[in-house]
Amino acid sequence: MARLFHIGAATPSSRATQSPRRRRRGSIGLRIAVLLAGLLAGTAARANLQPGDSFPSLVAAGLAGAPPPATAGKVVLVDFWASWCAPCRMSFPAYAKLQADYRAHGLIVVAVSVDENPAAYEAFVKRLNPSFVVMRDQAQRLVHQVKVPAMPTCYLLGRDGRVRFVHQGFHGDDTERELRREIVALLTENPRSP
Repeated sequence: MARLFHIGAATPSSRATQSPRRRRRGSIGLRIAVLLAGLLAGTAARANLQPGDSFPSLVAAGLAGAPPPATAGKVVLVDFWASWCAPCRMSFPAYAKLQADYRAHGLIVVAVSVDENPAAYEAFVKRLNPSFVVMRDQAQRLVHQVKVPAMPTCYLLGRDGRVRFVHQGFHGDDTERELRREIVALLTENPRSP
């Protein structure tokens, strides 16, 4: 009866020629490689800043474009975007609606471009003409400090300047509904509560 083996699998005859020590070493090496790959994949997909962390200063980041708005005591949505990012284009009209609906209650929307090419940044801003503050992280200082995992990623900050929610990607109406629910909760929250 013929035996079937997967490509790359050790056959009984090849395993028989290996010493037990060599088989063990290969097995341990494979386990370590799989473990490291899992750890790296898990950390690469997560934002460095998590809920509860303080968000870095927009002023200290040296961003180009409009001057950073005064954010003390405000609920702030900080969105990281790029001109080449299709979901970023979809997010801007939603952020404009959020800004219009909640500005009077204390919401500020700030969009930070990670574009290295100023012409691409300017063309995107000119085409979409956002009603909220748009800046460019020309030195990539803030995006590296925050360790933004994907484009777009937005951070919703409470009135205390701490990250309260992180949204990786933009998924249309679902993301907008979720942001609205979170913004309302943050705007109505007692300023002393976490």
